[in-house]
Amino acid sequence: MPVIVSFVSQKGGVGKSTLARALLAVAGRIMRARVADLDPQQGSVAEWERIRERTKIGGACDVVAYTSAEQAIEASKGVELLIIDAPARSSPETLTIAQRSHLVVQPTGASADDLRPATLLFHELVKAGIPRERLTMAICRILSEKEEAQTRLSIEQAGYDALAGAIPERSAYREAQDRGQAITETKFAKLNERADALMEALLRKVTDEVKRLQRSKQAARSK
Repeated sequence: MPVIVSFVSQKGGVGKSTLARALLAVAGRIMRARVADLDPQQGSVAEWERIRERTKIGGACDVVAYTSAEQAIEASKGVELLIIDAPARSSPETLTIAQRSHLVVQPTGASADDLRPATLLFHELVKAGIPRERLTMAICRILSEKEEAQTRLSIEQAGYDALAGAIPERSAYREAQDRGQAITETKFAKLNERADALMEALLRKVTDEVKRLQRSKQAARSK
C-alpha cells in the first residue's frame, strides 16, 4: 500500500489542485508518485498532465482519473506515493478519503471566508475520528509576510498544524500551470523558492511516513 496524501477543501479556488500538481512534480523525482484526480467533471489535474505531456515542458507525471478513493487505492500497486485530489466541498467521500489517508492537507487563504470553512471541515473530521496529527493546512494566496503570520496564528489557535512556508498570490504561478508546469517550475527563481519551501516541508512529512511504514513492515516480517 502506498503512502496516501490527500488534498481536500470545503470550497474551490484555494489551491488544492495546485498543491497536488506541485507535490507530484517534486516527489516524482525521488519516488513513484501518482495523482488520483477524483473530480471527473472538472478534471483539472488530468487536463494539466495532458498539456504537460504535449508540451514536454517538464518531467513526465502520472495522473489518473478515478471515480472514488477506493478505486484509486485498489489500482495503486507499485505506487509509492498516491496523491488524492479530492473534489471541492466536503461530502461523505471526504471522510472516506481522510480515513484512508496518512496525511490530509487542506489549503487556505488568509480571509475569514477561507479560514472559517477550512477550520470547520477539520473540526468535522476530528469529530468523526480522524487524528489531528494527520491534518495539516497549507497557506496559499498570501499578499504579505504579515498576512502569512496572522493566518498561521489563526490556524494554530484553532488547534491545527500549518506547513512551513506559504504560496504568495502571483500571476506567474497561474501562467506556469497553464503551460503544464508546477508552481515550482515558473520562470522566476524567487517564486520557485517560495513554492519549493512549502513542498519540501510537505515532502518531509511524506518521507517520514514512508520510513515509518517500512519499519512496520520489517517488524511484522521479523515476528
